[in-house]
Amino acid sequence: MEKYEYYAVEKKPPVAWVYLNRPEKKNAMNPPAWRESIPIFDDLDKDPDIRVVIISGRGSCFTTGIDLVGMIGAVPEILNSNQKGGTKRTFLPKIYDMQEAITCIERCSKPVIAAIHGYCLGAGLDMATACDIRLCSEDTIFSLREAAVGFVADMGVLQRIPLIVGQGIARELAYSAKNISAARAKEILLVNEIYGDYEKLVKGAEEMAMEIAGQSPLAVQASKEVLNYGIGKSVNDGLRYVASISANVVPSDDLMEAVTAFTEKRKPNFTGK
Repeated sequence: MEKYEYYAVEKKPPVAWVYLNRPEKKNAMNPPAWRESIPIFDDLDKDPDIRVVIISGRGSCFTTGIDLVGMIGAVPEILNSNQKGGTKRTFLPKIYDMQEAITCIERCSKPVIAAIHGYCLGAGLDMATACDIRLCSEDTIFSLREAAVGFVADMGVLQRIPLIVGQGIARELAYSAKNISAARAKEILLVNEIYGDYEKLVKGAEEMAMEIAGQSPLAVQASKEVLNYGIGKSVNDGLRYVASISANVVPSDDLMEAVTAFTEKRKPNFTGK
């Protein structure tokens, strides 16, 4: 299995685990964190044995967010006082590249579950909101942190979190940079479920992943595609799109297996074909 500097990937078909693996630095996101996620999720997207992905952090937390000191070498424009056209011209593509390192999670055809514990700050929240489902432990602290350090959150959280918690809550979080608890995160629908500790969180995430993996991968992945497409579109646009996706998915071996399993009173064994 390929080795990465920042992440650790464990494939346990039908589930793959992607760990933020810099525990000595509370998984602060240094240059490899932004460089490696794209090939990782491209590989998981293409692996037919993987049906669900779980992202989690090793050590005491999910992540404290971007490693500002560690990123200076890769993005020196941040501290360059000469902010003229030439500097901006090199800075903007780097922002786009970093955005892609988060968007690749959302674009992955497999459902992605974030299993969050400890701190989930700044860029960690960008990553979490790019996942399909978020679960957390009772000790989790969330913060849309960027306003507290003089940044605008530019990795996707401002685009994604309003779709999850609504505009009013999203603006409160963005403007105040406040910490919120796991209980508050559940109340505003940022997370689906809270677990007592990390071990229970991991078990709960795996159980959910296996429940999803037991369904038709054709249908699950098509559902993700349709849900992603529908963001920002009208209902009518979404209906026309899902009609085309449905026409491409049906009929399938999975559909025939579902019918056969129903008549034989057994659990279906889906192949994704």
